[in-house]
Amino acid sequence: MTAMVTLPDIEEARRRIVGHVVRTPLLRSQALSRQSGAPVFLKLENHQKTGSFKLRGATNAILCLDEKARSRGLATASTGNHGRAVAHAARTLGVRATICLSALVPANKVEAIRSLGAEVRIVGHSQDDAMREVERQVSDEGMSFVPPFDDPGVIAGQGTIGLEIADGLPDVALVLVPLSGGGLASGVAAAIKGRRPQARVVGISMERGAAMAASLAAGTPLEVREVETLADSLGGGIGLDNRLTFAMCRDLLDDVILLSEDEIAAGVRHAATVEGEIVEGAGAVGIAALLAGKIRPDGPTAIIVSGGNIDPVLHRKIVDGIKTGVA
Repeated sequence: MTAMVTLPDIEEARRRIVGHVVRTPLLRSQALSRQSGAPVFLKLENHQKTGSFKLRGATNAILCLDEKARSRGLATASTGNHGRAVAHAARTLGVRATICLSALVPANKVEAIRSLGAEVRIVGHSQDDAMREVERQVSDEGMSFVPPFDDPGVIAGQGTIGLEIADGLPDVALVLVPLSGGGLASGVAAAIKGRRPQARVVGISMERGAAMAASLAAGTPLEVREVETLADSLGGGIGLDNRLTFAMCRDLLDDVILLSEDEIAAGVRHAATVEGEIVEGAGAVGIAALLAGKIRPDGPTAIIVSGGNIDPVLHRKIVDGIKTGVA
């Protein structure tokens, strides 16, 4: 079994990022518990400082860099939330950051990054396009790369969510985690399996352009065309030269579930109208999987609500049941 990022790595990351991130709530959902016939808890990373879990991994990865590397400036590619996390951490540490985004990143996420003082560059129509610009900055300008997912520091930082779930729910039987590039899923799975080996960890993604899901099904990293989806934060490729997250997700995840756009919208709507939480499409996929009956809990269940950085107009349309234009 792959063990490239281990429980001790994640425990060290938790010590490193104390004071930089908040310990987010783990709250029981009465409605989902009733529906599922098992205790269901929501791990609310939408309450994190930057509105998503990404601050954990970005902060840990940046703190792992020495001062010389940080002083050269930070560069990254993002579907939005990682860029916002890097921009926030860079401002806190007093270093320069450039965030490369594709034209598919929602305007609210672009503006949130700019408001934190980072330079934003819009490049192409996929995260792979944005990544090529980052590679140029690293080679030509000497900037330090902060990977969005395929990095031991990032994975360990995201895995701290798993430690908090295990602390708050010691008998956890099932963890539902959004699945994109795999930094969150692999880190959480390593933490949960390290603390409670018998627990199941299931990755949840969208039917439209889920690169990790397609790669796992094929047995090797694939390029998948990035398309518009309500779960925009789950877009982007995993890299054909993926070093860590593909193997960790392959070895540590118990299953992968894919959702339609209507099912994702139902998750966002439930979060708002029943749970009282503003959640973006990517953050609602665990809720959506339960609502759609695509997984049945067999014991205490934790759903990672990964972020809440959704465009307010889009959120209102989803809650009101208005078609959004995403097929």
